[in-house]
Amino acid sequence: MKNVINFIKSEDVKSLEIYNHLKCSDEEVKILQYLTRQYIIGNDNLLIIDLLGEFYDLKELEHLEHLDKVRNLLELGWIVQANFISTKISEQSQLELINTAISLSSAFLKLLEVGSLEMILPEIKEYSDHLEYLQDQFFRIDLAQKLNVIKHNFDESSPNANRLRTKLSLLENRIKERVETTKTPIMLEDFFQEHTLNEQEQMIFLALLKEEYAGSDESIRDMNSLIALVSSDDYEKIKYRSLLEESGNLISNNLIDYDEMLTPFGGINRNFYIPEQILYKISHPTKKNKRQKIKLDAVLKEQDMFELIEPKKTLEDVVLNEKTKQTLDLLLKQVDKTVIDRLKKWGIKDKKKGIDARIIFYGAAGTGKTLTALALAKSLKKQVLSFDCSKILSMYVGESEKNVRKIFDDYKELCEKTKTEPILLLNEADQFLSNRISGNISGSDKMHNQMQNIFLEQIEQFDGILIATTNLLDNLDKAFSRRFNYKIEFLKPDENQRKELWSKLLPDELPLEEGFDINKLSSYPLTGGQIEMIIKNTAYKIAVQDEPLFKTKDFIEEIEKEKKSQFDNDKKVGFFS
Repeated sequence: MKNVINFIKSEDVKSLEIYNHLKCSDEEVKILQYLTRQYIIGNDNLLIIDLLGEFYDLKELEHLEHLDKVRNLLELGWIVQANFISTKISEQSQLELINTAISLSSAFLKLLEVGSLEMILPEIKEYSDHLEYLQDQFFRIDLAQKLNVIKHNFDESSPNANRLRTKLSLLENRIKERVETTKTPIMLEDFFQEHTLNEQEQMIFLALLKEEYAGSDESIRDMNSLIALVSSDDYEKIKYRSLLEESGNLISNNLIDYDEMLTPFGGINRNFYIPEQILYKISHPTKKNKRQKIKLDAVLKEQDMFELIEPKKTLEDVVLNEKTKQTLDLLLKQVDKTVIDRLKKWGIKDKKKGIDARIIFYGAAGTGKTLTALALAKSLKKQVLSFDCSKILSMYVGESEKNVRKIFDDYKELCEKTKTEPILLLNEADQFLSNRISGNISGSDKMHNQMQNIFLEQIEQFDGILIATTNLLDNLDKAFSRRFNYKIEFLKPDENQRKELWSKLLPDELPLEEGFDINKLSSYPLTGGQIEMIIKNTAYKIAVQDEPLFKTKDFIEEIEKEKKSQFDNDKKVGFFS
């Protein structure tokens, strides 16, 4: 602490060892001396007007002539504004500074304690292992993050930014020199070459790797933070966004992945991370991970229990009642990885379990329950294993109870084999969820009750995300109601929603008559499933014409048939449940 004491007590500022490092005027050094005295006795934050009042006459307004000195110290990075300010220092007027609180920066405190800001670069010698290499790379990420903060608050050409930019450049060159010197392969360097990662992609990958290993006070997993890390200006921020898109090298080759989170403003934010198999490869460079990940579709060929569905549409493509949409938004927030980790930390959730939720979608046929379940899976980046519950009795006559358990046993076995956690979708689950039969009951009723008891037991023990769809909820057994986290109602669409459904479901390529009246079609009280069915059946009718043209009256004819229940069962295609 000798340097600190000498700095506080010195009357000849030019004699100080750190004077040449400070690059500021004698008066500005005296301001720093005063701030250091205050800091030592516990006053780490001071208003600028109080600070200047120690040196200049406030009544005579002398302090106004010296605001530039405080501004210069801010730009040099020796002091920082204590409160969050959204605008850059260079964009603030000097008068805005008067009532701002300031404190000494960590850079100045380090300079004061060590006596120099010269960075101690690692020696030019071989890396002994990949961990030593990572240590240098993580230090590089730290410097890049600090540079971003400074660029956000100051001009890019500020002394503070230039100082950090120089340090970053020196470190990057030293890492290259050490890599060239190292004779044994560095796993991560080989990894970068194997996947042809450019300089920016490497930086993004290293930043996420640092988050996985070391973490930091502020996460840099979101797209904006990662892009800012590799960009020097706004043009590059736009240019490099493609690095984190689906078609980019990092995501398309499964080197990184992301979770989607809803923002408070209704948008979707992506939080990126490195998948477990990639982390294992980097953490154990000398080991061969012989366990090949088995694809779910390959395993499913061996059984006839489930249908594998790859979701194509997102929740943005689904037309829903506003209340239903709000409930789904809340559900998405609560099954977000960050929230789950927080619940585990608080001891609310078992640390060994992943994301889990048991959900009922209920409402009239055709209101989009299955479509929404698939869209929800798309938002969670999960596959869907679908089971049609209406088949349970016909498929397993005499063994219904045994095979209810088999649904869940087979699901668990598939998850273990493939190391995946698909959503289990139980379509048309009415008979499973209805009230159990009491009183004098027949043998078939007893079988039905036993089947429901087993289903109840399996729901209780289920780990993962399960969605059951049902057309009726009035006769839902209370025992089931308690075991589902969410019960989400799907209402029939109103006229505005029907118009949106017609607009979404009518293919752009359909030859429509001039003056085609979508408002007229929207006036009919139809569900989304009915609208899609009517469009398809109308298309079959028009397709046989020599000069096909879709008229409003053609759709109305199909609608009237639907109202009178005159459709043939075989023609009912595309019906949502």
